[in-house]
Amino acid sequence: MDFELYTDVVLLQDIPEENLRAGDIGVVVDRHDIEGIEPGYSLKFFDMLGETIAVVTLAGSLLRVPTHADRPTVRSEAMSA
Repeated sequence: MDFELYTDVVLLQDIPEENLRAGDIGVVVDRHDIEGIEPGYSLKFFDMLGETIAVVTLAGSLLRVPTHADRPTVRSEAMSA
């Protein structure tokens, strides 16, 4: 799937080394095309106050577009450790 720059995407699997979990919402900030390989995307993830918590580059297959069925959730840093 193609994702436009500056759109929200939903993470499909945990990325423990970045303290990200499936269902977290990130913003596409760049697209990376390498011939013969699926597109990759640089993403920014924010906390509820707008502070950046992670910047990662992931394959497009690890992302999806949000739907009306999605609901934001809150987890504290202490709970995610």
